Amino acid sequence: MDEVLIVGAGIGGLTLALTLHEVGIPCRVFESSAEIRPIGVGINVLPHAAKELAALGLRDVLVSSGIATAESAFFNRFGQLIYREPAGVAAGYDWPQVSIHRGELQMLLLRAVRDRLGPDSVLTGHQCLGVEQGDGFAEARFADGFSARGAAVIACDGIHSLIRKQFYPDEGAPLYSGYNMWRGVTVWPRFLTGATMVRAGWLANGKMVIYPIRDLDDGRQLVNWVAEIETPRHLERDWNRAGSLDDCMPAFADWHFDWLDVPAMMRAAETVLEFPMVDQDPLPRWTFGRVTLLGDAAHPMVPRGSNGAGQAILDARAMADCLAGVSNVPAALTQYEALRLPPTTNVVLTNRRNPPDAILREVYERTGDKPFTRIEDVIPEAELRAITDRYKTVAGYDKKALAG
Repeated sequence: MDEVLIVGAGIGGLTLALTLHEVGIPCRVFESSAEIRPIGVGINVLPHAAKELAALGLRDVLVSSGIATAESAFFNRFGQLIYREPAGVAAGYDWPQVSIHRGELQMLLLRAVRDRLGPDSVLTGHQCLGVEQGDGFAEARFADGFSARGAAVIACDGIHSLIRKQFYPDEGAPLYSGYNMWRGVTVWPRFLTGATMVRAGWLANGKMVIYPIRDLDDGRQLVNWVAEIETPRHLERDWNRAGSLDDCMPAFADWHFDWLDVPAMMRAAETVLEFPMVDQDPLPRWTFGRVTLLGDAAHPMVPRGSNGAGQAILDARAMADCLAGVSNVPAALTQYEALRLPPTTNVVLTNRRNPPDAILREVYERTGDKPFTRIEDVIPEAELRAITDRYKTVAGYDKKALAG
């Protein structure tokens, strides 16, 4: 097979390069940025995605670069524990759940691609403007006048994908949920287990997601936090847009728990980023001959449930498996779409309605946003467990599915 052209050197594009290389398919990655830098904040690699990275020989470097999450814990805005459950290996999975800086994950994937495919396998400064197709080839056109032909073009160019726009020029603006999020990373003392992913509060009065992403030499940790509040306005999607604590801090000013001083942690962040909680309706198709979409270009979702990067990694594995050993590239890309479009559509819609932190909504509504005496009197533990288990099934990382 001729080489596959991958547009975008994010997590999805780089993972795809590694999986294609593993099955013997040549490829090159074209990145619009002049330099790939470790930007962003924290993300979670859930067990289904960690399984695929482990299959690529990256398990040890993944775990050593982040925190192997040991538990998920849910609290109300008064700091009262609602529910906790083990995560990753501690929950009996064969693969870890890893909390890691997004930039660190991208850079370890980039190093692996360049080590295995060669130093010229990732070309920077190439913004793809669109694609064309002919008899037996697909061609990517770039802003600098350069073009490249290959067996296929895979659009891994993220939430602002120009290739997606080429096929869906009238799609319209992203759908706004009514909530914005502010994100930051803070050097902070260990809290709870030192490997706990915390979700607290609820959207009506402010919700937080907090978890460590790196151990530091002085015993402290680099802690990732996300604050969500209802917001009447929102700006265009930009993962790296600077935000202001003044816009969100009032909702969290009294979150002084015995296990974490939330406002103090937020104020200690070096940088704060703002992003609207938006997604787009699932597409009817991704594949057009020798061109298809992957990751955020295919299924941008509201960033809840720690599942955006994970679904891109699963996309990459499915595509490599479909292309391996075949000569009919359009048929293989159509097969990839058939495998991945339905489950990712389900995740996009579930993230709107019932992500795993729907536990917090249930307790908020049943208590009237007041402290409780005993959580058992508010909601049975079995019902709490069922909420998180349903999301694991939808997202594809329940233990039964991964064991199959």
